[in-house]
Amino acid sequence: MRAGADSAITRNGKSIILAYDHGLEHGPTDFDPVPETADPEVLWDLATHSAVTAFAVQKGVAEAYYPSYEDDVSLLAKLNGTSNLWMGEPDSAVNWTVENAADLGADAIGFTLYGGSNHEVEMQEEFRDVQEAARDEDLGVVMWSYPRGQGLKNDKKPGTIAYAARLALELGADIAKVKYPGSEESMRRAVRAAGPAGVVMSGGSKTSDRDFLETVESAMDAGAQGLAVGRNVFQREDPEGILDALEQVIFEEATADEALETVGI
Repeated sequence: MRAGADSAITRNGKSIILAYDHGLEHGPTDFDPVPETADPEVLWDLATHSAVTAFAVQKGVAEAYYPSYEDDVSLLAKLNGTSNLWMGEPDSAVNWTVENAADLGADAIGFTLYGGSNHEVEMQEEFRDVQEAARDEDLGVVMWSYPRGQGLKNDKKPGTIAYAARLALELGADIAKVKYPGSEESMRRAVRAAGPAGVVMSGGSKTSDRDFLETVESAMDAGAQGLAVGRNVFQREDPEGILDALEQVIFEEATADEALETVGI
């Protein structure tokens, strides 16, 4: 990894990445709880919130909207992704190039790696190419490190999540996006495994305000750099409120209780 490569998508070494690649990865059903979120402009406006250090989107959404938001949003170009219609062994198509993302004005690139998949070897080789191209363009690199595959029984085991974090370091990512392994101690193990690479917790499926903020607090206490979140923000009726609370927990080291009391959500 290269020191400071992620500075464009962090604030004081911490980050809240707002992810909106769900339309490709999960399909429009993720927008059903709050139907207006199917309109990308709603999320671009949300990405201007002071808590958000980067907005992760796929190529088409970036090309259509980023030129209107480039002064207010840091773009994390998600380079690969595959629809939920795909029924094969976990894999992810590379949908645009680092050079194209850089030409558009991206601040960093994101790339999914499914460690343990039958396609892991090819995915690592694809990551090698985009990581090296990102270095040439002075872009930060975030790995969505998600162990998956027919031989993997539990993708949230502490040892598996630590391995996911280590894969990101070993292959040259600046930040590893991993699932929460269930406890602060297990998250601390993942952070140790990542070494100098930052670790951000994946937001996952929507939970209650308190449960979500307490999990984020636990991850931060374990040494995580921050959070990469989608549904736990945009599936809420008050997404700005939860971002206000996350800003306090992540950047101001508030507890979940303090953030809930201050924000009043």
